[in-house]
Amino acid sequence: MTAKRTVMLPRLILYGLVYLLTALWLAPVATAVITSLRANSDILLHGFLSIPNTLSLQSYVDAWQRGGLAHYLPNSFIITLPSLAATLFLSSLAGYALSRFRFPGDRLILFIFVAGMMLPFQILLLPVFRLTDALHLYNTCWAVIIFHTAFQLGFCTFVLRNYMRTIPGEILEAARMDGCNEFRIYSQIMLPLTLPALAALATLEFTWIFNDFLWALILIQNDALKPVTTGLASLRGQYVMDWTVIISGSLIAALPTVLVFLFLQRYFIGGLTLGATKG
Repeated sequence: MTAKRTVMLPRLILYGLVYLLTALWLAPVATAVITSLRANSDILLHGFLSIPNTLSLQSYVDAWQRGGLAHYLPNSFIITLPSLAATLFLSSLAGYALSRFRFPGDRLILFIFVAGMMLPFQILLLPVFRLTDALHLYNTCWAVIIFHTAFQLGFCTFVLRNYMRTIPGEILEAARMDGCNEFRIYSQIMLPLTLPALAALATLEFTWIFNDFLWALILIQNDALKPVTTGLASLRGQYVMDWTVIISGSLIAALPTVLVFLFLQRYFIGGLTLGATKG
């Protein structure tokens, strides 16, 4: 009996630590939810940590109507979905070529993709701004879409290239012997086998692009074209801020990324753990 208690004690400590860390992580989320249900006047008078007098969903209505989420949120999808589709398509093509073909300069191209991943994007602010202005793309959604597509290609190509190398080459050779051309092998064999990696990348890229604030702030000035991140930031006043509207809008803006993760969770975990058991 004593030995059993000795074995259970570390497990109870581990579970207690996990629950504690979970509670600490959820505390800001719970605070944001409660704050979004309060009146802004109540927060200004009594502070964030006070017990609310009344709870209401009015701040969510105000965030959608008065806060502008009715057009900021669709703008985020207008930017995110084309960027995501173009990034996955181009990186899967590049990953397929770099994983299955040997040609002069293939290693150099891979190193360029890897180097692009390590380049701090802050140093690109001025060159990208001047380039979009010279191409007459400044203050358009296309400027942000093209930048996200170009900047995320390195990471996605690197991941997909390494993933595609784990697929047995005999499958592709059998398809070639049956008369399949390379694009058909890529589209009908390689892409279905790479679905877990594509889903994992889609989850990450959707989150990163959808939550981007800096590049939308730099490349878009027109309020009608701003995504939800920069749109919510514009609600801040110089002297007074409507915290309930801003926090309610932030929670609404977080829903798409949460839903994407929930729908792709199985593929996301499979994409991360594949290769852990390979010899």
